[in-house]
Amino acid sequence: MAAKFLSENSTPERLGEKRSEVLDFVERHKRVGRRVVLVTSGGTTVPLESKTVRFIDNFSVGSRGAASTEYFLKEGYAVIFLHRNRSLKPFLRHLSSSNFLDLLQLDAESPTSPVKVRPEHQERLTSILRDYERVRGEGTLLGVEFQSLSEYLHLLQVCATCLQTLGRSAMLYLAAAVADFYIPPDQMPEHKIQSSEGPLNLSLQLVPKMLEPLVKEWVPKAFVVSFKLETNKDILVSKSLQALDKYQHQLVVANLLETRKKEVKLVTKESCVDITMTTSELSNGQEIEQKIVKELSALHSDFCSVDKQT
Repeated sequence: MAAKFLSENSTPERLGEKRSEVLDFVERHKRVGRRVVLVTSGGTTVPLESKTVRFIDNFSVGSRGAASTEYFLKEGYAVIFLHRNRSLKPFLRHLSSSNFLDLLQLDAESPTSPVKVRPEHQERLTSILRDYERVRGEGTLLGVEFQSLSEYLHLLQVCATCLQTLGRSAMLYLAAAVADFYIPPDQMPEHKIQSSEGPLNLSLQLVPKMLEPLVKEWVPKAFVVSFKLETNKDILVSKSLQALDKYQHQLVVANLLETRKKEVKLVTKESCVDITMTTSELSNGQEIEQKIVKELSALHSDFCSVDKQT
């Protein structure tokens, strides 16, 4: 089913170039023994027309993926950041709630003077810039952009297969909010749907689950982390265990819609670890992604040590 979907839906532009960029990035960090994580982030759009004017979307803006990427970088990983265009990005996300111009000031006495950062923002921006410059200097972050569901799935396959040579040193952190339904190309109107034609009736098909070929074929030795978002706490763990049993990957990050910023569960076949944030931690600006990534990094180290012992 996955192969059929990919063959029937058009490939992104410059796919070959992007494959080369990812492969070069992976090989460069493999040579120095650095672990690499693929972080997927943001939502996926489902076009309603071939020449797309309208599409189905979801609420994801990529907060978890962008934040987690920063913490993976701090843990020493190189990161392939597969993200929705216009979603939140590492480092830049800290400025998303601000009017950037409000952070700056001019010298009123000298209209030709350099632009300066207002004193009250200097410490925060200096810290962000220092982290960004370190990552840029080390070349440990590669951004790969997508828009639609089809683009995402094609690029996911490309990035995953490029990680094969890393074996257990690769991690996949699949935080993107992937659409469950789509309209097949042969059932999609070519031009903009006209409202003058009356109410719109849609027939959507199920998107094939890519986790199965990813685990079994694309990158079979990697440490794979999927996400499970539910609104009913009574089924959260059971659904996560079902996914682990079906796809045979390593871990599910299970969270509820209402409390996903405050608590998650790291579910494996053997255990269920609660990660929570206190009110004090949240008020101090700490993020749950830091705890998630630190725990996953330790688990990944254990996973990699098995390979060294055999």
